[in-house]
Amino acid sequence: MPSKNNSLFQLAVVVSALGFFVDVYDLLLFGIIRKPSLTDLGLSPAEVLTQGELIISIQMMGLLVGGILWGIIGDKKGRLNVLFGSILIYSIANILKGISKNPTKLSTNFVS
Repeated sequence: MPSKNNSLFQLAVVVSALGFFVDVYDLLLFGIIRKPSLTDLGLSPAEVLTQGELIISIQMMGLLVGGILWGIIGDKKGRLNVLFGSILIYSIANILKGISKNPTKLSTNFVS
């Protein structure tokens, strides 16, 4: 019979893996829909390239800063509370991305 500590460890690994999956999925999804979505916003092919690169760079910086920041806060406040807080902020940022009408507002990729 698995001990309580062992099952708690397994739960932590599963939750962490799901969080990692969400980040990777977000990156892959943006790579797939980048060109059509920026074209629908009325950007020229050259602007699609430059704005797309800028947005993905902002998203990568957000992943780096968020990982460090949320990790530090998680150590101080408790990982479960911080996990739910980060999920809430991520969800709000994705809603804002969904209703944005210009590429500069897509910079909420930094937050999500």
